[in-house]
Amino acid sequence: MTTTTAAAASGLSATTKAAAPSSALTKLTNDSTTFLKLLTTQMQNQDPLKPMDTSEYTQQLVQFSQVEQSIQQNQSLKDILAKLSSNDLSSAAALIGHVASFDSSIAGLTATGGASWRFAADRMPHSLVATISDANGNTIATQPVDPASGQFTWNGLDSHGARAATGTYTLSLSASDAAGSNIPVTIAAEAMVSEVSVEKGQLTLVANGQHYASTSLNRLSSSH
Repeated sequence: MTTTTAAAASGLSATTKAAAPSSALTKLTNDSTTFLKLLTTQMQNQDPLKPMDTSEYTQQLVQFSQVEQSIQQNQSLKDILAKLSSNDLSSAAALIGHVASFDSSIAGLTATGGASWRFAADRMPHSLVATISDANGNTIATQPVDPASGQFTWNGLDSHGARAATGTYTLSLSASDAAGSNIPVTIAAEAMVSEVSVEKGQLTLVANGQHYASTSLNRLSSSH
């Protein structure tokens, strides 16, 4: 007697049997009874002269149980992460209205106002020059900076005195000592937080139209 497999008895095509593991997992998640139906069909259509070993049934049931358990654990983890994100978002809402500094040389420029950065040099520079570039890397403005100020605010005007377009701009600082040797400078964008959100599971702060990961926050103050 010819043995009829569960897949054939249930009308599953070769394409279905060759489906990607992710598709099979999705099917199992959506209909947890599918496996049991297939197993029952397999039992009904087995060769009476060569019945399946009971231990083989048990092994299949255990495998199914393990997969189902993994699915439930993954879902539980997603639920926990979602709750954590929501809690973080609620806590981060308190940052709105505060001036924050971020580990980034990129700052946003809105239709009004300017863009600000804080900086720190390894030692006091003799000369410090700021270069502002747009998102395409084009130089928009260049101007000297007071080395002792620790802060630079760009008024949003380009080298010709025209208002630059709204968008993101990058600050680079060229610092040197009296002998002309280069001095490393650390830059941090600074702006008031206007919004907090969760983007792709990452808590994000919006300041001057620019989106920053909360992990890049390094300073917070109530006002300038």
